[in-house]
Amino acid sequence: MYVLFRPILFKLDPEDAHRLTLQVFGLKFKNPVGLAAGYDKDGVAVRGLATLGFGHLEIGTVTPRRQPGNPRPRVFRLVEDQAVINRMGFPGQGAEFATAHLQRTLKRRRSRGTSGRCNFPIIGVNLGKNKDTPLEEAANDYISLMKSFSPLADYLAINISSPNTVGLRRLQGRELLENLLSAIAEERRTNPHEHGGRTPILVKLAPDLSEEELDDALDVILRSGMDGVIATNTTLERAGLHSRHQDETGGLSGRPLRVHSETVLTQVLKRLDGRIPVVSAGGIMSPEDAKRRLDMGAALVQVYTGLVYAGPGLVQKIIRAV
Repeated sequence: MYVLFRPILFKLDPEDAHRLTLQVFGLKFKNPVGLAAGYDKDGVAVRGLATLGFGHLEIGTVTPRRQPGNPRPRVFRLVEDQAVINRMGFPGQGAEFATAHLQRTLKRRRSRGTSGRCNFPIIGVNLGKNKDTPLEEAANDYISLMKSFSPLADYLAINISSPNTVGLRRLQGRELLENLLSAIAEERRTNPHEHGGRTPILVKLAPDLSEEELDDALDVILRSGMDGVIATNTTLERAGLHSRHQDETGGLSGRPLRVHSETVLTQVLKRLDGRIPVVSAGGIMSPEDAKRRLDMGAALVQVYTGLVYAGPGLVQKIIRAV
């Protein structure tokens, strides 16, 4: 439906257009600023994070079963570069633990008369496979998570782009991605009531795909009926870094990712041509960065590493700027 309204919206001043396009994926967002997955892995901090003013919070990445993640140390601050390298590897308490916390949060929200979405951020859950699940069986993990979180979450995000689970990014290849998303689409089609009617499903992509790989992934996403794209996850690139931690393995986030993420955003928006919305993440460190992404055509933005260097006040600064 977005493609029908885009020509009208593009005739408006960008600032006015932002105010009119907070209906995204069929959900009403109170503002376009969200928290990217990775901060609240188990959904234990939703109520506190909601007080910062976010329009949406994406918890996770959640895996079906509890797992410890990769050995420590696994997070490194690159202060000179305003960046972070992490190789966490999806540590978390698993789906059962996270669903229990979300259920309690939603129950408290309803009991206090704040069930209206305008008074509480949209809740997304970022889904990932367990480390020991073979790639050819990955769909089982994602479908299991769909069954757990569709009744609770406002939207789901399929994470196939973290560089910190061995082999995970191979799921972005055309054949494996077709198998995965077709299984997810079929599950949603055949069991709609188990999945909150039709909970929107987004796919989170890496910034390191070639143009051909990106085109293939987006083609599969469109043909499988997914509802949106998150661009981008962390990068494996290390060009231009100065910190002593620059050679640590893992995904790089923060300021060095900014230009690369914007380049990928441009490619994704051009390829999708308004058919489904795009959430922009990666290297958003200031209100100006966020406003630029929205002006480029992103429907929403997400921050994480920017909060590390600018503090939690960044959320309200962005909201005022956009």
